[in-house]
Amino acid sequence: MTPTPDGRPRTRVHVVSDVHGNVRDLARAGDGADALVCLGDLVLFLDYADHSRGIFPDLFGKENADRIVALRTARRFEEARAFGARLWAGVGEDRAAAIEKAVRRQYAELFAAFPTPTYATYGNVDIPALWPEYAGPGTTVLDGRRVEIGGWTFGFVGGGLRTPMRTPYEISDEEYAAKIEAVGEVDVLCTHIPPEVPELVYDTVARRFERGSRALLEAIRRTRPRYSLFGHVHQPLAGRMRIGATECVNVGHFAGRGRPWVLEW
Repeated sequence: MTPTPDGRPRTRVHVVSDVHGNVRDLARAGDGADALVCLGDLVLFLDYADHSRGIFPDLFGKENADRIVALRTARRFEEARAFGARLWAGVGEDRAAAIEKAVRRQYAELFAAFPTPTYATYGNVDIPALWPEYAGPGTTVLDGRRVEIGGWTFGFVGGGLRTPMRTPYEISDEEYAAKIEAVGEVDVLCTHIPPEVPELVYDTVARRFERGSRALLEAIRRTRPRYSLFGHVHQPLAGRMRIGATECVNVGHFAGRGRPWVLEW
C-alpha cells in the first residue's frame, strides 16, 4: 500500500477480465498493485478477431474457424453445432479429452503468470473443476464468496447464464441468483457477466445482446455497492454507467487491450 498525501494508506487493485490466453500481458497486470482481481474467461477457444488463434483453429484450421464464426455471428446456432459435430467426428480422440488437454496447457501458463495475491473467479468459458490443480498458494478462487482487500469487502460470483452457445460454465438463473444472494452486501461486487441493462450487454461488434443477470441488477439496486465490476461483453455499447449509488464498470477486454482497469482508494 502507498500513502496518500495526508499519510493515510492507499490501496491499489488491478482488475482484468476476458484474458483469453493473453499470458504475456497477464504476467505484468499486477505491476504496481496491492492485488490483482481476475473476473474469468482465461481460456481462448476461438478468437473472433483473429480466427487463427485458439483451441478450435489449432484442431481444425483457420478455414473451419472462419466458417463457424460466420454461422455463430449470423445466430445460426443449430447449423454451427451440426458443422462442429461433423468436424469432431473426424477427431481420433474423444472430444472432451481433446479439449481438456488443450485447456490444461493454457491453464498451466496462465495460472503461473498470476501475481501474488490474485483473487479470481470463473468466466463462462472456464472449466472450474480444473482450477484447483493450477491455482497456487498466491491465488484465491472465489465464487459466491467474499474477501476483504484493503479494508473493503469484495464479493465474487463467477460463470454465465445459459445461452444457445452452450459454453462450459453456464448455469441456471436460479443458481446464479443464489450465489448473488450468498455474497450479500459488499463494497465491490465482482462478476463475470454484467447486470441486465441493454447498454451494458449489447456488443457493438458482434451486433447482439449478450446475457446479463437480472438478479445482479436487483442486488445492485438493493445493496448499493460502491462498484459493480464485470467483463464478458467485449465491445459494449456503454463501458460504464451509474445505477443509483453504484458505479458499474466493464473492466475491458484484456485479451485485446492488454491493460488492467485500476481501482484505487
